Amino acid sequence: MGQRPADGATPHYRAFISYSHSDAGFANWLHRQLEGFRVAEAGGAEATRLAPVFIDRAELAAGDLPAQVRDALSRSAALVVVASPAARASQWVDQEIRLFRDLHPDRPILAALIEDEPEAAFPPALLTHNGQTHEPLAADFRKHADGKRLGLLKIVAGLTGQPLDRLVQRDAQSRQRRVMAVTAGAVAISLVLATLLILALRARAEAEAQRADAEGMVEFMLTDLRDKLKGVGSLSTMDTVNQRALDYYARQDLSTLPDDSLERRARLLQAMAEDNLRTAAGRPQARQEALEAWRVTDGLLKRRPKDAERIFNHAQSEYLLGYIAYLTKRADGQRNLDQVKLHWERYLALADRLVSADPAYPRWQRELGYAQTNLCAANLTAPASPQIAQPHCAAARQIAQRLWQQQQTDLVSGLELANRLAWEADSLAALSRFDPAIALRQQQRDLTRTLGRAHPKDARAIEAEMLADLGLAKLLGQAGRPAEARAAARDAQALADRLTRLDPANADWAAWRRDAIALSAAPASPQSRKSGAE
Repeated sequence: MGQRPADGATPHYRAFISYSHSDAGFANWLHRQLEGFRVAEAGGAEATRLAPVFIDRAELAAGDLPAQVRDALSRSAALVVVASPAARASQWVDQEIRLFRDLHPDRPILAALIEDEPEAAFPPALLTHNGQTHEPLAADFRKHADGKRLGLLKIVAGLTGQPLDRLVQRDAQSRQRRVMAVTAGAVAISLVLATLLILALRARAEAEAQRADAEGMVEFMLTDLRDKLKGVGSLSTMDTVNQRALDYYARQDLSTLPDDSLERRARLLQAMAEDNLRTAAGRPQARQEALEAWRVTDGLLKRRPKDAERIFNHAQSEYLLGYIAYLTKRADGQRNLDQVKLHWERYLALADRLVSADPAYPRWQRELGYAQTNLCAANLTAPASPQIAQPHCAAARQIAQRLWQQQQTDLVSGLELANRLAWEADSLAALSRFDPAIALRQQQRDLTRTLGRAHPKDARAIEAEMLADLGLAKLLGQAGRPAEARAAARDAQALADRLTRLDPANADWAAWRRDAIALSAAPASPQSRKSGAE
């Protein structure tokens, strides 16, 4: 990539990474890789890191977003655009490109293609600006093209002006150089006292690099790997992954860890609590993990109360404590709904803060939808208050519907809409409005059929389809339509059989299978209302 080098004397940032929030996982990976990349300067000087590199999640924790973005772009030597269909559809990405071209018409713009073909992934401003056509230099990060490592080296070449073949050669030799450096340091210890200082400094740098690698592995376990394991539907595999990540933190002195490491540990505890809640035996341990996560996220939020990520992470802690209270029954067999609503109303307040700060951000909209759904569920739990629940249920469904319309190929958005349709149907049924409730359940079933065809091996899609059939069967039974209820229950049972074969230890799947069998055998008998949103 032979564009003019981006490192000048005036710019503060070596590069500005522009990306759609849908591509945040890749953008954060690219940010870490670029800032950690060591580049040999002209004249044979000591290699330096390619930093700082600007990314909005790291730099724009709070404040006036447009003003800070403009300031960051004005002080950036280059622009790196994460190109994908989501980026092409993003007004923010397009505006950032146009602003950068206006501010710095001669500075380089590099494209990091991660999904689809260029014509479907490049934002319009990347190709044309002020009537002029541009042909951006691109690194193709897709697996069948350059791949991640070569793509990264192409971006580095574009930012530094160094030949790509030289960077490739240096990268191939990096591990060998590290071994040679350690060996040379060990020999030098016996010869010169001064080398003790050099060795100490190198050891410190190595420890920092190892910690960065370990933290990167934990981040991978919490994001990409976790999503894949959820699709497989194996609790035991997720338990092993969680424990391996927690073992890393057990070896650390928590009092010396930086805030981002403490935040990552809290997210790990939240993930472990979530997994343990899927079995009744794991709930006491889940509560301890959730309480520790709450303690950490509360302390971090108090230190930076306007930081959006810290608001988000503490919201997850409030949600978990509310959910644990929701699952835990008192000695009289009733749930402590006051405790449930206390945590979930706090969760809603935190989600409102996120949306108020950035109303157009889908991630915060989704979080507000979760909070509305929780209060919908709490108010439908005996002793139910369906009049209070129904507006929460409807608001949650409307948010999910908007997000689904924006990304109809996204499995998670489809699953969330199916869930919200179920809850709103439950709220209407609790008010004896059976016809609109059945219509919503049928919409849920049709949607999950579509998701099941698109993702036939994903346990989440199978579960959603099963819950839609089960919820429809219960509602049809309540409405006095036993034959239709029996047919829906049989469909639910067949899907539940598939799920329990995937993971016999999953308590939820086993319970839903028993419900389906009971409804198939006696569909006309009264059934206790159990929401498909579970």
